[in-house]
Amino acid sequence: MRRRSFIQSIAGLTVVSSFIASCHKQRVIGGSVIGTSAHTGHLLRDKKFAAPVSTTEHAVVIVGGGISGLSAARHLHRQGIRDIVILDLEKEMGGNAACGKNDISGYPWGAHYVPIPNNDLTEYTDFMRECGVITSDSTALLPTYNEYHLCFDPEERLYINGQWQEGLVPQFGVPEREKVQIRQFLEKMQAFRIAKGQDGKDAFAIPLDNSSKDPAFVQLDSLTMKQWLQQQGLTSEYLQWYVNYCTRDDYGTTYDEISAWVGIQYFASRKGKGSNADHHDVLTWAEGNGWLAAHLKKELQPYFHNQALVARIHQDNEILSVDYFDVKESRLKRINARQCILAVPQFIAARIMHDEERMQKVHQHIQYSPWMVANIRTKELEERNGPPLSWDNVLYNSQSLGYVEATHQEIRQGIQQRNLTYYLPLTAHTPAEERKTAIEMTHAEWVKLIVDDLEKVHPNIADAIEEVNVMVWGHAMAKPLPGIAHGTIRQELAASVNDKLHFAHTDLAGNSIFEEAFYQGLSAAKKVTTHLSGNI
Repeated sequence: MRRRSFIQSIAGLTVVSSFIASCHKQRVIGGSVIGTSAHTGHLLRDKKFAAPVSTTEHAVVIVGGGISGLSAARHLHRQGIRDIVILDLEKEMGGNAACGKNDISGYPWGAHYVPIPNNDLTEYTDFMRECGVITSDSTALLPTYNEYHLCFDPEERLYINGQWQEGLVPQFGVPEREKVQIRQFLEKMQAFRIAKGQDGKDAFAIPLDNSSKDPAFVQLDSLTMKQWLQQQGLTSEYLQWYVNYCTRDDYGTTYDEISAWVGIQYFASRKGKGSNADHHDVLTWAEGNGWLAAHLKKELQPYFHNQALVARIHQDNEILSVDYFDVKESRLKRINARQCILAVPQFIAARIMHDEERMQKVHQHIQYSPWMVANIRTKELEERNGPPLSWDNVLYNSQSLGYVEATHQEIRQGIQQRNLTYYLPLTAHTPAEERKTAIEMTHAEWVKLIVDDLEKVHPNIADAIEEVNVMVWGHAMAKPLPGIAHGTIRQELAASVNDKLHFAHTDLAGNSIFEEAFYQGLSAAKKVTTHLSGNI
């Protein structure tokens, strides 16, 4: 189906030009390897900081300006809590919803769409209504979605057996006996989508913790998705490719590693319904989820403190001291706070807290998958047979997830240049090995990898590409391995500390999607409001 989600990152900034062979001559391909502030971030691991040079006081400090942190701040702001500081290492808030822009259009650096929201997610659908994504009021029987934000046709295509086909479920050139297995699989996913446990809850829900705890479903968290397919006798090569594509797409995790429960949730948790949209429809923008992040940020600008590396947090009586390195001033500063939300991955939270026990738990239970995302500026591309350029364009048996056309939602006619966003989850080896290799790769090597992949479907790609900018996300998302979703580790790591330090991040949800981040932030903010007294 489709891809989502990216969070914490790593890589340096390497501005280069690359050469590729074209018509027996060398041609310069401009662009760069663009990383988030990994070098500065590694100071948290490597540097011994001096004493703070100044101290200020605030009611609430939020560490991390991704979707969870922004969601938390938005809720606090609307509850009348205004003495807030949001600390983030990057120059722009947004986390995995980072985006960029050139003279053609905006484009995503991470997550690029959200599915139609489940109708029971009241706070989330209210947010969508404020954004103008939902145009009907809350009294409507079904929400009406702004057609401009629904993905335009043609939505998706798959290059398989020498031709493009419509849709991503393998069909063209697939033997009938394997098509039967694919239909059986999809029927099973539909049954899971409507299933309820003995506790009356949906078997698979969003947020994850709203799901049924019925042992009949929970036991699926004890095996991998590949093992479950084998148990069901679903051995089709094409089906197994498709399921592996989906789990790499959403979770950066191969189907032989991922929890079967989480793998099934990918297909079974979407139940949204609108007057003009169904659960399989998606909402997307040229800049991807950066568009949603911009709406979250609208009221919050006064609270932002960017390029701030939080180095340590410690508690003295009733006060939490948050020490951060001001990158612009190259000095350590301190904020004394009554409440704090750590909206960062747990491996960072453990370092900030100097909590060795927490760090050991994180290393034991959680792995973070790396990704590469490239934005490609290109002229018109030659096409193979089949449906035309779509929003989502996937190649069967490629290591990549293909590319999204960032310019797909543009309503202007006669577009001569396009932005394509290419996604590659780095899953061939261990996360540590993939991170090391990715960091060492040059711009020229990334360009060659992309061209070699895409020239299978666009013969003129080497001549058509004008620029390639690459981002490496070293710790993009937590891998939902068996035992994570329904084990105890998430609850242990999510527990507030002394009712003053709270956590909000998708690695505590076991599922790195926008809604989980939104509700992680909302949950932490509600804890803060409970513990703060009086007007601030």
